[in-house]
Amino acid sequence: MELETERLILRPPTLLDAPRIRELAGEYKVAVTTLNIPHPYTEAAAKAFVEAVQNAWQKLTGCTFAVVSKTDDVLIGMVGLHMREEHKRAELGYWIGVPYWKQGYATEAAQRVLDWGFQTLGLNRIHAQHFAGNPASGRVMQKIGMKYEGTLRQHFIRFDEFRDSVCYGILREEWEAARK
Repeated sequence: MELETERLILRPPTLLDAPRIRELAGEYKVAVTTLNIPHPYTEAAAKAFVEAVQNAWQKLTGCTFAVVSKTDDVLIGMVGLHMREEHKRAELGYWIGVPYWKQGYATEAAQRVLDWGFQTLGLNRIHAQHFAGNPASGRVMQKIGMKYEGTLRQHFIRFDEFRDSVCYGILREEWEAARK
């Protein structure tokens, strides 16, 4: 399974990607913006992540893509959907390596996966959340048509601090209306 955008190829990650995943996601600036990326991030943890992603693909509980630059075939981040098929919904998640920030890659990858989720997977709702201290992630959600749904105050603990979770979502009917 491969998806494409103007500048990116989105493909399932392989174990060969583990060193690059560790390199990019292992930066504290990336880890602190996410709930699940450990810090420090070992290569063993990156391999375990890839294996978990491959397992989720097989079970159809998640579809995580490596975000790869078409220009030089280099992995620059990850994007994916964590699905709840029984409810026809999924949670969108993404991260991009620091050298690639502020270049529109997260928006481009997230938009392609959102479109794929509605077109191919037949989802009715896609939602996402970001830490309040990461407004850039919220801008990605807004750019792809998601609507602000609320803030869960001190909802998570990350690196020994309570973090607010800002929630966004989009329904199939909203996505369809925006495409007309």
